Amino acid sequence: MKKLNVCVLFGGVSPEHDVSLRSAESVLNHLDPEKYHIYPVGITKEGNWILYGGKDYTELPTGSWRDHPANRTAAISPIRGQGLLSFEGDNVVRERIDVVFPVLHGENGEDGSVQGLLQLAGIPYVGCHVAASASCMDKSLTKLMAGMTGVRQAEWELVTRDQLRTHPEAVLDRVEARFSYPVFVKPAGTGSSVGVSKARGREALLAALENAVRFDRKVLVEEFIHGREVEVAVLGNETPAASVCGEIDSGAEFYDYETKYITDTSTLYIPARISEQAAEKVRQAAVQVYQAMGCSGLSRVDFFVGFEDERVVFNEINTLPGFTSISMYPKLFEVSGIPYGDLLDRLISLALEARYGQ
Repeated sequence: MKKLNVCVLFGGVSPEHDVSLRSAESVLNHLDPEKYHIYPVGITKEGNWILYGGKDYTELPTGSWRDHPANRTAAISPIRGQGLLSFEGDNVVRERIDVVFPVLHGENGEDGSVQGLLQLAGIPYVGCHVAASASCMDKSLTKLMAGMTGVRQAEWELVTRDQLRTHPEAVLDRVEARFSYPVFVKPAGTGSSVGVSKARGREALLAALENAVRFDRKVLVEEFIHGREVEVAVLGNETPAASVCGEIDSGAEFYDYETKYITDTSTLYIPARISEQAAEKVRQAAVQVYQAMGCSGLSRVDFFVGFEDERVVFNEINTLPGFTSISMYPKLFEVSGIPYGDLLDRLISLALEARYGQ
């Protein structure tokens, strides 16, 4: 069987750069070299593109990959047919790429920007199309579109950076008139809980808003839902399927960036500690939201499930969830009967099937 040329993009100009390096290390170690010619291309925090010349992918999380002597400056050309370009002195090396796996989290990678480049280049890519990527990245747009499905979601209020800077007291009054404390404050366009805070009073709310607007000009304030944090993985194009449900016990105030990637206080439960009836509601709602957002390939859809009444409340959707060794998305499908390596094969097949960019 002919090997496919697969370009794995990682890093990126994003607050989630370091998470991407960990995800890419895991993806690269699980791609079958008998099936694929692999081209690992890293994007530095400064925006430089490098075709990584090493074979030891443990160099990615440490950052040492940037200094490998076999590295070459690289780029994906937007001109159709040129593919991956790398540069050796005055020479340009062109590689035909069959599919790109953008293991890029957050801004400038998960928000439709890279997807737009690949669309122009005519190269199929893993994950959601441009519009779905952009809409799912912006939590305010997600809220509006998911609201059309009838799936219950946390009540929310939109605050802009300009509103906070010009009329901070009015913003605080508006939020307090609508919600009781505690509330969650989230930048509209980040993932991995970057910039997310839980506020228990007016002073903490102001601090949380000021922190959040550092990451985005739009910020969501959401009601607090007393429930379990339940996640489900979705895979597919026209007929997506949901995995078993998983639960996160953060062991902290909430499942923030530090709890996800730095400390070891969180515990994952697969399957989630909810009834089968609630689990089926979560799975159905996940597919509803996935289809309403126009997703394809993959997404992880997050919910709250009430402790007492098991009411299912949609939280958010992530179109390129973590792929680290401890990430929920691959773990959920592993328990559902799809091992990590097979999952990557399916994602690549789905990308070729969707043929975005063709």
